[in-house]
Amino acid sequence: MILSAAGVLVAALAAAASIVLPTGRARAAAMLLALVLFPLLILGDQWHSTQIADLREHTARLVALGVVGLVAAIALAAVFRRWAILLPLAIVAALPFRIPLHAGGDTANLLIPLYLVIAGGVLALVSRSWPAHASRAGGVVGGTAPEDASATAGGGGSSTATGPARYLPWALAGVVVLYALQTLYSPDFSKSLQNVCFFFVPFSLVYALLRDVRWDKKLLKLALWVIAIEALAFVFVGMIEYLSRELFWNDQVIRSNEFHTYFRVNSIFWDPNIYGRYLALVIVVAMSALLWAKERRTMALLTGLVAILWLGLVFTFSQSSFIALLAGLAVLAALRWSLKWTLAAVGAGVVLAIVIVVFAGGASKLSPDRLNVDTSGRTNLVSGGVTMFARRPIWGYGAGAFPKAYREHIATKKAPVSVSHTEPVTVAAEQGIIGLAAYAALLVVALWTMASGLSWGAGPARAAVLATFIALLIHTLAYAGFYEDPITWVLLAAAASLATIPVRDAA
Repeated sequence: MILSAAGVLVAALAAAASIVLPTGRARAAAMLLALVLFPLLILGDQWHSTQIADLREHTARLVALGVVGLVAAIALAAVFRRWAILLPLAIVAALPFRIPLHAGGDTANLLIPLYLVIAGGVLALVSRSWPAHASRAGGVVGGTAPEDASATAGGGGSSTATGPARYLPWALAGVVVLYALQTLYSPDFSKSLQNVCFFFVPFSLVYALLRDVRWDKKLLKLALWVIAIEALAFVFVGMIEYLSRELFWNDQVIRSNEFHTYFRVNSIFWDPNIYGRYLALVIVVAMSALLWAKERRTMALLTGLVAILWLGLVFTFSQSSFIALLAGLAVLAALRWSLKWTLAAVGAGVVLAIVIVVFAGGASKLSPDRLNVDTSGRTNLVSGGVTMFARRPIWGYGAGAFPKAYREHIATKKAPVSVSHTEPVTVAAEQGIIGLAAYAALLVVALWTMASGLSWGAGPARAAVLATFIALLIHTLAYAGFYEDPITWVLLAAAASLATIPVRDAA
């Protein structure tokens, strides 16, 4: 326990250093240390679990997995060194994929492709940082900037960051370190360690790898192609599920579909709400490009893309994803046309929605019991989280403690839970006012960075980042997963990098 706790703190400090340190060997060393520690900590924590025990009984299989992973990371590092622009594209491409690993009778869905890309990116950066001639390396048009070009590449930790962008890496690093510190008194240390090592540490490396990326026109177009093609493929899979009335996985959703008049699809994703979130965010990005497009062919292609993705989103029946999409589109409308009229339209829409709910279901529709039924039990989770916060308002129950603390102190006879499904409530219950302050500070600095100097009618790149981030933020208010979603960290890195480019040039 003591060694694991020390390892978690060291890994978090290395991840924080990766975020804030200037480009150089010290930062490369911190990234390499974080890369090595997070899988070792997970392996040590789960060494006696049924999953690892099953692998330990088959030593050849365990060794083979390790060799395959190492070879893949080295191969990716060689590719990224040769073609630096492929690193950000590979990160973007790997974001939605989770690989089910079966061991000991259980299944874990892990971001294995993203972890391999991270490993390849860190190894590539380290190999560029260490040779004596690395500082004299030439520049690149897009992708990761070389060591001496960080000033022109921009990013979270570079000396060129001005205004609110200079505070973003510090706010993010503070969140990482604080979460690690609050694992020390969590009643479920194993869960909090997994959160640090599966999410906070590797996603910090994602931010560090992307902070010096030049998001030029070429890279932005390629990134749009990547997410568009992937999203179309996911919709294709989802439509096959809908037409065949069969899902590939997630027994809980399969059973749920048997008792509902509608049929929810999840495509390659485990949860229909996460599938819906991804489609909603891609639609916001595509709409950003569409609203600023000038060529008819481009407009036609983007319109077709949005229509197909919208059709795919409909069959997720994810209310939180629809709301997130509307929020992102509202931001785009305000930036492209008029803030005043957009606010008026949003206000009218909210009033209309409330009136429809009241008149459709009567006042009883708004009762706590009815709301809890309509939200699949989330109302009780939220109220339980608020109660937990009231009992420990300063420091909370500890990082990752919500499931266990909820069962022990709020609903001992209820089925296992994960989070409150409302990110601020989860943060408040687990981390108290201290964690809420760090969470709020990150949001303020991030939104300030994204919106600073962004006048109405500005170009699509920064508008897309701001609108997509707000859509993601709104979704986490209904489904949580703010820190645990790698898209959050990608958007923060892109915002920090784009903030260094004058708005008149970014258009």
